Amino acid sequence: MNNKCELANKSCIPCRGGIPPLKGEQLTQYQDQLKNHWQIIDEHHLEKEYIFPDFRSALAFTNQVGEIAEKEGHHPDIHLSYGKVKIVIWTHKINGLTESDFIFAAKCDALLL
Repeated sequence: MNNKCELANKSCIPCRGGIPPLKGEQLTQYQDQLKNHWQIIDEHHLEKEYIFPDFRSALAFTNQVGEIAEKEGHHPDIHLSYGKVKIVIWTHKINGLTESDFIFAAKCDALLL
């Protein structure tokens, strides 16, 4: 059985601005698709902390997330510490969330499946 979220199969679409950020029920619908403990903070950004057994594993994951960011042209904030990586995602041009943010979140989760 494949637990990969369908969002992970999509590509991030660059935002040129001028669109409203997702709000309310729209956010909940995307969050439900993730199914992996992503938090929506103040309807502004997504946040998740991943736990690893050591620094090397956390660093390897961080580098993989960085590769996805470059490929997708969508760059999260990445906080690395011993055994932990926290990812924070939002679309800067609209100062809020778009579908691409949820796509990127799903791609991060897919790295560990």
